[in-house]
Amino acid sequence: MSTSVLIAAVVGGGVLLLMRRFFPRRQAVKLLCYPADTMRGKTVIVTGANCGIGKAVAGELLKLRARIIMACRDRKSAEDAAQDIKRQAGPEQGEVVIKHLDLASLTSVRNFCEEINTEESQIDVLINNAGIYQCPYTKTEDDFEMQLGVNHLGHFLLTHLLLDLLKSSAPSRIVVVSSKLYKYGHINFDDLNSESNYNKAFCYSQSKLANLLFTLEQARQLEGTGVTVNALTPGIVRTRLGRHVQIPLLAKPLFYLASLAFFKSPLEGAQTPLYLACSPEVEGVSGKCFANCEEEELMAKATDDEAAKKLWDMSRSMVGLAN
Repeated sequence: MSTSVLIAAVVGGGVLLLMRRFFPRRQAVKLLCYPADTMRGKTVIVTGANCGIGKAVAGELLKLRARIIMACRDRKSAEDAAQDIKRQAGPEQGEVVIKHLDLASLTSVRNFCEEINTEESQIDVLINNAGIYQCPYTKTEDDFEMQLGVNHLGHFLLTHLLLDLLKSSAPSRIVVVSSKLYKYGHINFDDLNSESNYNKAFCYSQSKLANLLFTLEQARQLEGTGVTVNALTPGIVRTRLGRHVQIPLLAKPLFYLASLAFFKSPLEGAQTPLYLACSPEVEGVSGKCFANCEEEELMAKATDDEAAKKLWDMSRSMVGLAN
């Protein structure tokens, strides 16, 4: 037996053991089923709709006759995804519009929102889905640590600039995709931008905790407006989000096979954002977090009103919003 085969067996066995240790075998996810015209006449913005959960939820909403605005950084990838979901949606479907949005650029966010506010008469649902995971240390166009900038600050400004349209479209909804990995982070108010130290896993967890605190404070500020905001944790899903994670070459085939057994498919991962976007069960519900279409109990650090307000004020300053 060659050395390479032995190494592959050892590495692969280790991967499988770790998968079994940290990720229990997934149970089949029940796919939601709504009347075909549930979202007829409604306009939905989905960030990062060209792949993964974003593409899957856009496809499901298209089947429900929604008008989908795919807000994506890579236009070619978005066009390919649009063709794919339109082909799968069947003859009776909604409409797809593709718009460029780079959440790593506040200029791009402002340009996108200016277009939306000028061209659209209503926005019924905003799904803040796009994200980046454990990337090497890089900065956004505006000098923010990339994960904080894309996962939190870009969506923070995006939501703020679309609020007037969301309010005039009420009842309307904001859906925020977070992650259970928020549990392993905290908000480092002394170095929010990770200038003095960068740990890619911590920074991802911090950005996902920021999503939850944003949801908490945004819900408080939107009370009585008819606009609701809720977060969700989709679980471990087979997407391109983990493209920056280094897996030994020999272990990749085994890791892929293991992911089929232990990870959700993008369609399964899209069920909770779909539920929050269109289910009558959550009409009027706001400031909560959901997992598997059920309300999720969060750790105390994700329900800290004082931390949420402090992060809100710092975020406003960072993205250049006037008091």
